[in-house]
Amino acid sequence: MHVPRRTAVALFAIVAAAPALLAQDRTPGAANENAKKPAPGVLRLLPSDAVSDKQVTAGGRTVAYTATAGTLPLYDQNGEQSAAVFYTAYAAKEADAAKRPVTFAFNGGPGAASTFLNFGLAGPRILDFGPNAPDGAAAKLVDNPETWLEFTDLVMIDPIGTGWSRAAKSDGGSAFWGVQRDAQSIAKVIALYVAHNGRSASPKYLLGESYGGFRAVKVARALQGEQGIVVSGIVMVSPMLEASLQWSGARDALGAALHFPSLVATELERTRRFTPQALADAERFALNEYLPGLAGPRLSGEAAARFYRRIAEFTGLAPDEVAKSRGYVRSAYLQHLRENGQTASLYDASFTYADPYPDGEGRHGPDPMLDGFVRALAGTFAGYARNELGFRTDMTYTLLARDVGGKWDWGDRRNPPGVSDDLRTLLSLNPSFRLLVSHGTSDLVTPYGVSRYVLDRIPEIGGAERLSLKTYRGGHMFYFAAEQRRAFTAEAKAFYRTGP
Repeated sequence: MHVPRRTAVALFAIVAAAPALLAQDRTPGAANENAKKPAPGVLRLLPSDAVSDKQVTAGGRTVAYTATAGTLPLYDQNGEQSAAVFYTAYAAKEADAAKRPVTFAFNGGPGAASTFLNFGLAGPRILDFGPNAPDGAAAKLVDNPETWLEFTDLVMIDPIGTGWSRAAKSDGGSAFWGVQRDAQSIAKVIALYVAHNGRSASPKYLLGESYGGFRAVKVARALQGEQGIVVSGIVMVSPMLEASLQWSGARDALGAALHFPSLVATELERTRRFTPQALADAERFALNEYLPGLAGPRLSGEAAARFYRRIAEFTGLAPDEVAKSRGYVRSAYLQHLRENGQTASLYDASFTYADPYPDGEGRHGPDPMLDGFVRALAGTFAGYARNELGFRTDMTYTLLARDVGGKWDWGDRRNPPGVSDDLRTLLSLNPSFRLLVSHGTSDLVTPYGVSRYVLDRIPEIGGAERLSLKTYRGGHMFYFAAEQRRAFTAEAKAFYRTGP
């Protein structure tokens, strides 16, 4: 999950190499077991770990599991506790459980807690918004029949500044808010969990959404390089892979071409004409005609008219409007969605809602897919942790910390961040490593065309089947729709079963 770059400039970025921030924990155990003296600062509000036994029906069978809501400590080089990281773990009670796959999951932002993936996709409980979603007031917490607990244990991690994860000092969060430092801290948390729970023999996977997909690759490198842990695979949901392509959809020819299929998917959904063939036609047009038309010599006369008419046919825009922007239609299309007092979410542009500022120019106000009904997740999780898991604290659960994204250290902006080189290294060094990428087709925050382009340009190291991209109808959080969640879970299940 992340806030679009237009509302928070520092959404995805890379930080220059930073010195090691994390020392080894002083003694084994969770944060509250670790030191006899009281935890520093706000960390005193965190209770002892809560452990409970539960069960859920998934895949036609009953899965008994242990749920743990707790914290893990991080220490600085002086041996002082610098932070506590909150996590929620679900471990199935099965024979030879120590060798069962374990998946470490996190969302993105930067600044989003893991509740989106926990209650929306993989966890044993799910927030059901019913047939009239997006009404968060009607949401109910129910068992998740597609929980990933059927095929992997789960550890949901909230990075520092999100959920109940906090730095010890009020100004200590900045020590973790940068690409490499963030990856180091998450890698350390994973290493602590593995050590404390005897999971060294388990195949280890990472699950990340949005910036969390980008984060997963950086964490995998940090795990291998600093913690001696090799990751078997990564599953990404609506990820950002290369910022240079992600941020360039408005005026750069290649970026515009890679964003174009998501605009067309949105128009097909809005006009109820969506078919896989229609979307495939848009994908072919995007790279074979649209990109050359934008990047080549300026068109004129009848050639320009034909080009602009073709774009208009795909997007529903008037040819004159297309010509006015010389074919760069992202902004015009977003304005096109504001009609009859309605506007659309960037997270799922096929979803429209009442425009709070119908007389204004451009988009104003909160995005309902992010700031609206999904905000129900925060209060629901706080109640779930307290009443069902037994983790009781008066600290506010922070679902989305906008200040984290705003303070993120992006490093050298002349070199936009990306993970292509990291993926090449993981594929080369780890023969069993695999990657599964998923996207919603009408997501305008992280358009799927960017990921397809990036993956297509990574060499087939050990076979093309090691990298795969799957698309689903819907937006950034396509998994909140039951049909799409079932389909994606089936794909993930197959991915795990072909692993080590």
